[in-house]
Amino acid sequence: MGEAFNILRTHHVEYRVTDLEKAYRFYVEAVGFTVTDQDDRHLFLRGLEDRTHHNLVLTRADTPGVAHVGFRVASPEDLEALADYFVGLGLRTHWVDGEEPGIGRALRTVDPFGFPIEFFYQVDSVPWMLQQFDHYHGAEVMRLDHVNYITPHIQDAAAWYQTHLGFRLSEYTVSVDNGQDRIWGAWLHRKQTSHDVAISNGHGPRFHHASFIASSKDKILDVADRLAAMGYVDNMERGPGRHGTTNAFFLYLRDPDGNRIELFTGDYLLIDPDWQPIRWDLNHPQRQTFWGAPAPKRWFDEAMVAYDWSGRPQPTEAPTLPDRPAFLDD
Repeated sequence: MGEAFNILRTHHVEYRVTDLEKAYRFYVEAVGFTVTDQDDRHLFLRGLEDRTHHNLVLTRADTPGVAHVGFRVASPEDLEALADYFVGLGLRTHWVDGEEPGIGRALRTVDPFGFPIEFFYQVDSVPWMLQQFDHYHGAEVMRLDHVNYITPHIQDAAAWYQTHLGFRLSEYTVSVDNGQDRIWGAWLHRKQTSHDVAISNGHGPRFHHASFIASSKDKILDVADRLAAMGYVDNMERGPGRHGTTNAFFLYLRDPDGNRIELFTGDYLLIDPDWQPIRWDLNHPQRQTFWGAPAPKRWFDEAMVAYDWSGRPQPTEAPTLPDRPAFLDD
């Protein structure tokens, strides 16, 4: 692993949406994001706890999906080290500077599994809204927490992010095949909470969701009421509930284009160097939801298209393992 660079955290994600007005009503008026800036093609959104320009970009496009994920590094020197490291790995990279409003010089690539990612250090500062309580509404969105990838190469992808980018494993889900663990899901972190990137098995590359911290469990319940009252009943896909993995309270939503986000709160800190990853059996009844309720089939079956840097949809591959647990077909 390249020890010369320091990736701090998952910083932002860009979603493609077909109607910015509908997206504004959903994300800002209903869910509770804060607007940093907007133009005729973009909405730049952040959370109340954010002190940087955005954690979610909504870009008007003909089709929905995910355009990229951005990771912040600790210094400009980390970008140079990453560029050299990626050359050694045989990854194609390119530099941009100021192409994404609020973000300075950035190194862009597509990881070996088809996900467009960028790394940057410089980002514009914005007013801190944490104590602007008169602006709090909806779920009181605080910050981006993590993203979730789907790939048919789950074991290789989990290993690659650990070996080459220095992510650490917090939890993982396995099935047992001839006495050997086969990974179905991995939760990986750089910041000291349960995860920055989750990787799941399935047809891919596809993008399952981006997850944003709500200020409290109560606010997730409140926003469910708010969404229902505003006509978004069908946009609530799963929850509210508590995960077995990560222990967090959650609510999964689909925006007007079908893009998926999660509202998330109450996971844990990982600050000890001897942390032992938590192993979950795929069939554990409390793995999906601590209260025992299974996820709906569409939560497993449906995901967002990943686009490359030129705006072309990435072709998907079938998984070597079944793309969802067999018990969903019972």
